[in-house]
Amino acid sequence: MAVRYSVLASGSTGNSLYIETQQQRLLIDCGLSGKKMIDLLAQIGRKPEDVDAILVTHEHSDHVKGLGVFARRFRTPVYANERTWQAMTSVTGDIPLEQKFEFQANTTKKFGNLDIESFSVSHDAADPMFYIAHDGDRKLTLLTDLGYVSEHIKGLIRDSDAYVMEANHDTEMLMMGRYPWSVKRRILGDTGHISNDESGIALTEVLGNRTKKIYLAHLSKDNNMKELARMSVGQKLESTGLKIGRDLSLFDTDPDRATQLTAI
Repeated sequence: MAVRYSVLASGSTGNSLYIETQQQRLLIDCGLSGKKMIDLLAQIGRKPEDVDAILVTHEHSDHVKGLGVFARRFRTPVYANERTWQAMTSVTGDIPLEQKFEFQANTTKKFGNLDIESFSVSHDAADPMFYIAHDGDRKLTLLTDLGYVSEHIKGLIRDSDAYVMEANHDTEMLMMGRYPWSVKRRILGDTGHISNDESGIALTEVLGNRTKKIYLAHLSKDNNMKELARMSVGQKLESTGLKIGRDLSLFDTDPDRATQLTAI
């Protein structure tokens, strides 16, 4: 069986990605309540007790809100880097020592037949990192919650089969919106979030012949719309000569509904 995945939830209110092979079933982040996480897994026909491990990107509550409850109830091993472990305890509560494992940034760990590569990003968290799932020459990249896409990251994620990619905000909506300037400055800064246009530009620089699926993720509920994100990113991609729907597919994600379980 190839690698299969579902974006269980994505947005400013909660985030989680499910990945499976014949040997492993993983969650990356657990940012909704324990009850909602069970519901989201049920949407793709999976049970929480079947999850082999949870990998954490960073300690913000929209990524770890349900982690403590889920891990304690189902005795799920949890992997995070040292500084993230220290920073997220106030949100997750105590997790039994035998379920706590370190996964440092810029390293690779094997989970069954999956190699999971972690890489650091620029975001206002203790030690944020995201992941690339490798299965042979197949490659799935998760990249949200970062202020900019560095040349180093572009090199790591280039020519992935599928991307779950941040398109957090429309810059004009953000600037015209109700957020105080301090929050706007944080979102627009180098440790904030990338916009629709920034996402589209970065994608044009990393897409390869293998790339067939892009999921637009972590959309702000106040400063973005699905249609606007699709249009902005789609225009950037098609400016390179690609045709959405012919050469690759562009998908929405939702804060409370799982995407279809799909093979890379």
